[in-house]
Amino acid sequence: TPVREALTRLASEGLLASDGRSFVVPALSLQDVDDIYEVRFLLEPAAVRRVAELTTDPTVRAQIDEALADAETAYKAKDADAFREANIRFRNAWIALVPNRRLVRAIEQYADHMMRIRALTLGDQKVRTIVIKGLKRIAEALAAGNGDDAATAMRDHLGEAKRCFIAATGLDKEP
Repeated sequence: TPVREALTRLASEGLLASDGRSFVVPALSLQDVDDIYEVRFLLEPAAVRRVAELTTDPTVRAQIDEALADAETAYKAKDADAFREANIRFRNAWIALVPNRRLVRAIEQYADHMMRIRALTLGDQKVRTIVIKGLKRIAEALAAGNGDDAATAMRDHLGEAKRCFIAATGLDKEP
Protein backbone atom coordinates (compact mmCIF):
# COMPACT_ATOMS: atom_id res chain seq x y z
CA THR A 1 0.00 0.00 0.00
CA PRO A 2 2.72 2.60 0.82
CA VAL A 3 4.46 1.87 -2.49
CA ARG A 4 1.21 2.19 -4.42
CA GLU A 5 0.50 5.52 -2.65
CA ALA A 6 3.98 6.76 -3.52
CA LEU A 7 3.55 5.74 -7.15
CA THR A 8 0.18 7.47 -7.28
CA ARG A 9 1.71 10.63 -5.81
CA LEU A 10 4.51 10.56 -8.38
CA ALA A 11 1.91 10.14 -11.10
CA SER A 12 -0.01 13.15 -9.78
CA GLU A 13 3.19 15.20 -10.04
CA GLY A 14 3.71 14.10 -13.63
CA LEU A 15 6.81 12.01 -12.91
CA LEU A 16 5.05 8.72 -13.68
CA ALA A 17 2.13 7.78 -15.86
CA SER A 18 -0.41 5.06 -15.20
CA ASP A 19 -0.27 2.32 -17.81
CA GLY A 20 -3.10 0.00 -16.88
CA ARG A 21 -2.01 -1.70 -13.67
CA SER A 22 1.58 -0.43 -13.84
CA PHE A 23 3.42 2.85 -13.99
CA VAL A 24 5.91 4.11 -16.56
CA VAL A 25 8.17 7.13 -16.83
CA PRO A 26 6.39 9.37 -19.34
CA ALA A 27 8.15 10.93 -22.27
CA LEU A 28 8.10 14.70 -22.01
CA SER A 29 6.54 16.58 -24.88
CA LEU A 30 7.70 20.00 -25.98
CA GLN A 31 4.61 21.41 -24.26
CA ASP A 32 5.64 19.67 -20.99
CA VAL A 33 9.09 21.24 -21.21
CA ASP A 34 7.58 24.65 -21.98
CA ASP A 35 5.26 24.30 -18.96
CA ILE A 36 8.06 23.24 -16.60
CA TYR A 37 10.32 26.05 -17.69
CA GLU A 38 7.52 28.62 -17.53
CA VAL A 39 7.20 27.82 -13.83
CA ARG A 40 10.95 27.82 -13.32
CA PHE A 41 11.27 31.22 -15.08
CA LEU A 42 8.69 32.62 -12.66
CA LEU A 43 10.14 31.16 -9.47
CA GLU A 44 13.91 30.84 -9.66
CA PRO A 45 14.89 34.38 -10.71
CA ALA A 46 12.68 35.77 -7.92
CA ALA A 47 14.23 33.38 -5.41
CA VAL A 48 17.83 34.12 -6.37
CA ARG A 49 17.05 37.86 -6.23
CA ARG A 50 16.11 37.38 -2.56
CA VAL A 51 19.28 35.41 -1.87
CA ALA A 52 21.49 38.22 -3.21
CA GLU A 53 20.56 40.32 -0.18
CA LEU A 54 22.47 37.83 1.98
CA THR A 55 25.41 36.72 -0.10
CA THR A 56 27.78 39.66 0.07
CA ASP A 57 29.10 37.94 3.22
CA PRO A 58 31.68 35.33 2.10
CA THR A 59 30.80 33.02 4.99
CA VAL A 60 27.15 32.95 3.92
CA ARG A 61 28.22 32.37 0.32
CA ALA A 62 30.87 29.73 1.16
CA GLN A 63 28.95 26.66 -0.01
CA ILE A 64 28.01 28.38 -3.27
CA ASP A 65 31.64 29.32 -3.89
CA GLU A 66 32.89 25.82 -2.99
CA ALA A 67 30.40 24.19 -5.37
CA LEU A 68 31.40 26.59 -8.15
CA ALA A 69 35.10 25.87 -7.57
CA ASP A 70 34.40 22.13 -7.70
CA ALA A 71 32.38 22.61 -10.90
CA GLU A 72 35.29 24.51 -12.47
CA THR A 73 37.73 21.76 -11.46
CA ALA A 74 35.45 19.06 -12.86
CA TYR A 75 34.92 21.08 -16.04
CA LYS A 76 38.66 21.42 -16.63
CA ALA A 77 39.13 17.70 -15.93
CA LYS A 78 36.24 16.85 -18.29
CA ASP A 79 34.68 14.86 -15.45
CA ALA A 80 30.94 14.85 -16.22
CA ASP A 81 29.93 13.03 -13.02
CA ALA A 82 31.84 15.39 -10.73
CA PHE A 83 30.49 18.36 -12.70
CA ARG A 84 26.92 17.07 -12.32
CA GLU A 85 27.45 16.68 -8.56
CA ALA A 86 28.95 20.17 -8.19
CA ASN A 87 26.07 21.63 -10.21
CA ILE A 88 23.58 19.99 -7.83
CA ARG A 89 25.47 21.34 -4.81
CA PHE A 90 25.56 24.86 -6.33
CA ARG A 91 21.79 24.77 -6.79
CA ASN A 92 21.18 23.35 -3.31
CA ALA A 93 23.49 25.95 -1.73
CA TRP A 94 21.68 29.00 -3.09
CA ILE A 95 18.24 27.45 -2.57
CA ALA A 96 19.13 26.78 1.08
CA LEU A 97 19.48 30.56 1.53
CA VAL A 98 16.00 31.41 0.20
CA PRO A 99 14.12 32.83 3.20
CA ASN A 100 10.65 31.93 1.88
CA ARG A 101 10.21 28.20 2.56
CA ARG A 102 7.01 28.02 0.49
CA LEU A 103 8.94 29.35 -2.49
CA VAL A 104 11.60 26.69 -1.89
CA ARG A 105 8.94 23.95 -1.83
CA ALA A 106 7.52 25.22 -5.12
CA ILE A 107 10.99 25.20 -6.71
CA GLU A 108 11.79 21.77 -5.32
CA GLN A 109 8.65 20.31 -6.88
CA TYR A 110 10.66 20.19 -10.10
CA ALA A 111 13.81 18.65 -8.57
CA ASP A 112 13.10 15.26 -10.13
CA HIS A 113 12.68 16.85 -13.55
CA MET A 114 16.01 18.57 -12.96
CA MET A 115 17.73 15.24 -12.36
CA ARG A 116 16.43 14.01 -15.71
CA ILE A 117 17.59 17.16 -17.47
CA ARG A 118 21.07 16.93 -15.94
CA ALA A 119 21.36 13.26 -16.85
CA LEU A 120 20.54 13.98 -20.49
CA THR A 121 22.61 17.12 -20.98
CA LEU A 122 25.62 17.39 -18.68
CA GLY A 123 27.49 14.52 -20.30
CA ASP A 124 28.18 16.89 -23.19
CA GLN A 125 31.25 19.12 -22.73
CA LYS A 126 29.65 21.86 -24.84
CA VAL A 127 26.68 21.94 -22.50
CA ARG A 128 29.00 22.02 -19.48
CA THR A 129 30.71 25.06 -21.05
CA ILE A 130 27.36 26.84 -21.20
CA VAL A 131 26.46 25.79 -17.66
CA ILE A 132 29.77 26.86 -16.09
CA LYS A 133 29.42 30.31 -17.65
CA GLY A 134 25.90 30.58 -16.24
CA LEU A 135 26.96 29.47 -12.77
CA LYS A 136 29.82 31.99 -12.76
CA ARG A 137 27.47 34.85 -13.73
CA ILE A 138 25.03 33.90 -10.99
CA ALA A 139 27.82 33.59 -8.42
CA GLU A 140 29.33 36.95 -9.39
CA ALA A 141 25.98 38.70 -9.03
CA LEU A 142 25.42 37.03 -5.66
CA ALA A 143 28.89 38.04 -4.44
CA ALA A 144 28.12 41.63 -5.42
CA GLY A 145 24.74 41.45 -3.69
CA ASN A 146 23.04 42.52 -6.90
CA GLY A 147 19.61 40.89 -6.96
CA ASP A 148 18.61 42.22 -10.37
CA ASP A 149 21.80 40.92 -12.00
CA ALA A 150 21.39 37.58 -10.22
CA ALA A 151 17.81 37.29 -11.48
CA THR A 152 18.88 38.17 -15.04
CA ALA A 153 21.75 35.66 -14.89
CA MET A 154 19.33 33.01 -13.64
CA ARG A 155 16.83 33.75 -16.41
CA ASP A 156 19.59 33.50 -19.03
CA HIS A 157 20.89 30.29 -17.43
CA LEU A 158 17.41 28.74 -17.48
CA GLY A 159 16.94 29.74 -21.10
CA GLU A 160 20.16 27.97 -22.06
CA ALA A 161 19.24 24.91 -19.98
CA LYS A 162 15.87 24.68 -21.70
CA ARG A 163 17.44 25.01 -25.14
CA CYS A 164 20.03 22.31 -24.37
CA PHE A 165 17.42 19.92 -22.98
CA ILE A 166 15.15 20.36 -25.99
CA ALA A 167 18.07 19.69 -28.34
CA ALA A 168 19.29 16.67 -26.30
CA THR A 169 15.87 15.03 -26.39
CA GLY A 170 15.18 15.81 -30.03
CA LEU A 171 12.07 17.78 -29.10
CA ASP A 172 13.25 20.60 -31.35
CA LYS A 173 12.35 18.33 -34.27
CA GLU A 174 8.72 17.86 -33.16
CA PRO A 175 6.16 19.22 -35.64
